[in-house]
Amino acid sequence: MAHSHDHNHDHNHAHGSDRRRLGIALGLTATLMVAEIVGGLASGSLALLSDAGHMASDAVALILSLTAAYVAARPASARRSYGWRRSEVLAALANAAGLLAVTAWILLEAAERLRNPHPIEGGLMLGVAVAGLLANAASAWVLHGGHRHSLNVRGAFLHVIGDLLGSVGAIIAALVVLLTSYTAADPIISVLVALLIARSAWTLLKEALEVLMESSPKGTDPATIRRSLEGVPGVRGVHDLHLWSISSGFPVMTAHLELHAGSDASRVLRTAREILSRRFGLTHVTLQLEAESCGCTPCDALLPPPARRAH
Repeated sequence: MAHSHDHNHDHNHAHGSDRRRLGIALGLTATLMVAEIVGGLASGSLALLSDAGHMASDAVALILSLTAAYVAARPASARRSYGWRRSEVLAALANAAGLLAVTAWILLEAAERLRNPHPIEGGLMLGVAVAGLLANAASAWVLHGGHRHSLNVRGAFLHVIGDLLGSVGAIIAALVVLLTSYTAADPIISVLVALLIARSAWTLLKEALEVLMESSPKGTDPATIRRSLEGVPGVRGVHDLHLWSISSGFPVMTAHLELHAGSDASRVLRTAREILSRRFGLTHVTLQLEAESCGCTPCDALLPPPARRAH
């Protein structure tokens, strides 16, 4: 299997950076959660309480993501040859499920508030919501750099973005209550925010399931990769091409290359590996070379030792 030491070093560096980001975001989230619970109870605002409830799930989600980031950094073993990288995907899946559960709670509570309106202290609600907006913006900024390469961090990032939207909604609802005394604005805006959160959660859920179901990584096309390999001089055909992800940013590929008689196996292998690495970013690759007359049966005895398998 073709491995790159620099690639593994980048993974370790990314995990360390992710842990720092998640730790800072957890501290900010926990502090603000307590403030919003107190403010929501004192003001009677569902928008603040729903945002605090969402932040409680965020705190759990961040702890889960932080734990997964530590676990994923553990080295591979004979039993787990790819290490614990999939733990990040499982954390993302749990985060998505948590977001959907919080959304359901907000919708149910909003329906109750619409049937039975509660008095709201708009001034206190506005002050806590503004503080929440600032803290959520800080957390989002901290996590922003890591959410592109890690599904785990993306799950935590979406939780924080949900909080950010919740704070914006609470500010709008507070202003409406202060200016018009229309308390129904609070649950109505909570519903809109919940629907936005649900949309992001559903996207994250699908992405996590795609990895767990070993679908081709997003942005890669097996048919294009097959055509590129078939264009390598000396390659007669390509079959049993499999492409999947162990975790975010860790694509893996295997394939069988049928060679024309008399082809330079070492040159074919070298060219194929260069194409996969430079054009498609695939460095964790296993290629099996087969002589033309052998069909699907490996013919290692007919190939030079270095060409029998890419390591």
